[in-house]
Amino acid sequence: MEKHKMAKLIKLHRSRNYRIIAGVMGGIAEYLGWSPFLTRLLFVILSCASVAVPGILVYIVLWIMMPNATAESYR
Repeated sequence: MEKHKMAKLIKLHRSRNYRIIAGVMGGIAEYLGWSPFLTRLLFVILSCASVAVPGILVYIVLWIMMPNATAESYR
């Protein structure tokens, strides 16, 4: 049985494949080779634990700053 291998992003972009809202966490997961679910879970936990910077603000900034992935963005 073969394991499904996730395509890896060459540069940090918003994901085309693992998009729930804007693909920000999916893009980070693809870039780092992590599970998109675990990346989202870690983001939620860190956002709840952080009092100084709200997670939604970080997410919106990343949404604005990160470009959408294209077919050429993947290896």
